[in-house]
Amino acid sequence: MSSQAIEILQSTKKIETTQKQKVTEKPNRIRGFLAGVTSGVTKLCVGHPFDTIKVRLQTSGLDGRFRGPIHCLTTTIQKEEGLRALYKGATPPLIGWVFMDSILLGSLHNYRLLLQKNDPTVKLTIPQNALAGLGAGLTVSFVATPVEHIKARLQVQYDAPTKLYNGPIDCARKIIRNNGIFGLWKGLTETLLFRSWFAVWWGTYELYSNWLREMKFNEGTVNFIAGGLGATTFWCCSFPFDVVKNRIMTQPDVKLVRFPNMLSCARHLYQTEGYSGFYRGFAPCLLRSFPTNASAILAFETTMRLLKDFDM
Repeated sequence: MSSQAIEILQSTKKIETTQKQKVTEKPNRIRGFLAGVTSGVTKLCVGHPFDTIKVRLQTSGLDGRFRGPIHCLTTTIQKEEGLRALYKGATPPLIGWVFMDSILLGSLHNYRLLLQKNDPTVKLTIPQNALAGLGAGLTVSFVATPVEHIKARLQVQYDAPTKLYNGPIDCARKIIRNNGIFGLWKGLTETLLFRSWFAVWWGTYELYSNWLREMKFNEGTVNFIAGGLGATTFWCCSFPFDVVKNRIMTQPDVKLVRFPNMLSCARHLYQTEGYSGFYRGFAPCLLRSFPTNASAILAFETTMRLLKDFDM
């Protein structure tokens, strides 16, 4: 047999092997939802104390209660129930973040598969990853709004005079009593707009991942660093929308609210606090962003690989 014929046979075998590998990797639509649970648990444990400080600074305005993130932290611990105060409102996200991250990352995984035309071996472009992130952000907003609404109201209970709710169930019951069942979704428009920036998160996550792989980092390190950097990029872009969202969600249940819509809230914020008002609480958010989301995405990607290895 000539050397040319041998080369043809070898190349044919390689093609057949590649085709078999592609066939064996079937799309699994459940995997992302399962892996998202680990992300939610990780995010709560690492990030909730930072989130409490962030929300308190965002909603306090210029009333002089806090001079900055450090003062907010020490006041929260010293004047309330110690470190436990940092986990106020943790019950809704304990349930909610697990559920939310399952929906977020499960839908992200499925939007990616949709763009891959059900072939997981196809590598998506950065714009395609951004599009999948946008779809996931909009999808999870409908679950995230009531969870974040209850969480924010509990987090701004500073002391006995400001305490309106005995816990998440009591908070939800009172919101429904005063505003109807759809009152839980107060701030949905703002949440949709805020979470549309997930396009930036997952687009830049892919960008940073590509750069890190070119530097020969192992996959776990790539997930951790790119996850933290992608989340930080997201927060730098979306933070003003989060401030407006939390201001609207934490308004008292009265007929004539101060901010009937997003524009009125943004206008008032600019007139009373200037541009800096849109970034109140940004420091603790930035401190929280990298370690919390880097850990969460590492947990997600690691679980995805484990589930794939066990053919789940």
